[in-house]
Amino acid sequence: MISAAIGATVLVLVVLGLSSSRRVRGENRNFAVAGRSLAVPLVAVLLMSQVIDSNATVGAADLAGGFGFWAGAAMPLGLALSFLMMGLFVAKKVRALELYSLPEYFRGRFGRTGEILCAVLTVASFGILMAGNLVALGHMMDHFLGVPYWVAIVVVTVAILAYTMVGGMFASVYTGVFVMAIMVVGFVGISLWLFLGPGYSAPAGLGIADLEQVTDQAAGSVINWATLFALGFGNLVAIDVFQRVSSSRNARGARAASLIAAAGTVILCVPLAAVAVTGVGLLGDGATDAPILFQLLAGQVPTPVAMLVVSGLLAASLTTVSGILLASSSIVVGTVLHTRTLPVSVLQASRLAMVPVAAIGVLVALRVNHTGILLTLTFDLLCASIVAPFVLSLWTRLVSTRALVISTILGLGVRLGFFVFTPTIYGVENTLAYVPNDVVTQSVDGWTTFLAAGVSLVVYVAVAAYDTRTAGPGAAPVGPEQPRTPDTAALAEATLAEDTAARPTAEVAARA
Repeated sequence: MISAAIGATVLVLVVLGLSSSRRVRGENRNFAVAGRSLAVPLVAVLLMSQVIDSNATVGAADLAGGFGFWAGAAMPLGLALSFLMMGLFVAKKVRALELYSLPEYFRGRFGRTGEILCAVLTVASFGILMAGNLVALGHMMDHFLGVPYWVAIVVVTVAILAYTMVGGMFASVYTGVFVMAIMVVGFVGISLWLFLGPGYSAPAGLGIADLEQVTDQAAGSVINWATLFALGFGNLVAIDVFQRVSSSRNARGARAASLIAAAGTVILCVPLAAVAVTGVGLLGDGATDAPILFQLLAGQVPTPVAMLVVSGLLAASLTTVSGILLASSSIVVGTVLHTRTLPVSVLQASRLAMVPVAAIGVLVALRVNHTGILLTLTFDLLCASIVAPFVLSLWTRLVSTRALVISTILGLGVRLGFFVFTPTIYGVENTLAYVPNDVVTQSVDGWTTFLAAGVSLVVYVAVAAYDTRTAGPGAAPVGPEQPRTPDTAALAEATLAEDTAARPTAEVAARA
């Protein structure tokens, strides 16, 4: 029955994605940001689909089952914190700028150098995030359908490419609505099953009341706080979140959608950590044989509920990967467009750019087959590089390209340096890029997240403050009330030119 649900879900999503192509109408504005027409509920759904995908939920469940409730809950709580901060401090400003991508913002603040730096970092890091979802999808197909892991990853990627290249952001909207319709029922159902069926229970040290998980380093407290920190702040510069907020109908709607997503994330996703620690006791010695949530769904949870949850996880993962492909391609094309060398239209280029981005995700997924960790690692790297420059340039006049470059090099250098010399990544064996040594031990795991982010923040503030103080009259950096440089405005006009012919005359006049 679950295998049938998986097949039906993939079919429905592909059909919905292909059906959304009529909403694009050949316009890049519709393809990239859904014509900036999305109402609050739709934006909230799209934001939450990032949290309830397989990478986040299956990964959080595995962490909860292996390290305790708070290790798993740290992931949804971190993302909820990010949405809260986005709603309170960021969303309205971002939507008011009417941009297409995060690097476009960095070009307006830091020039061409900032744009390229942001584009490289975000596309590379979100290739890792996309890989995390592909890993979870590969395990899902292997566990429930018996499809070999690598075959599942390739087939799923091709399917996602097919409907995203056609439908763009509207494809994410259509599939996002489908996700939420079944996920709410499924997640509520599995929570009710836990408390009305076997009842909540937890092995010693893994439960909700075992607060040493957040107070004692030996119990993983530093790693849990680092997870919360990395996701909470790193997700502020998530390229898919930026693009989805930019798709909102207006600035107030963007803020409201972010706050709704924060509350919904806590309500729907945190209970899964309790389900996972209970599952450890129910499954016994077999709890580590496969992702713990999949084992529960295959043998413990009532079949109707299991079918809904699996379908929802699958749909959410496909939507997240679709959003990453869309945002990444927009970044790649937007950066290239600035050079005016594109031999094809922006829309065609955006579609073609998805292919190499997808290939990066596939390669990483085949190399590191652990869910959850790749999600945290993505935002960890962003915290060590561009989070501080983004937030400070949005709210203060501390804007300096030199500060951006120096702080990014030092912060990212510290993080990557410890990354390759530390034997574990957030408590899990480092199989991605570990250099064996006797100097750096796993005791620094977690601390390096705070250290790298701190280096980035301190260096950026120091250099930007110096540059701002020493800049002569007329050389002051662009501040929050002047978000666009002439180059940024030119790019916006060049991109909007493709859309003008098909847009209502009144809207064109209003833009002018």
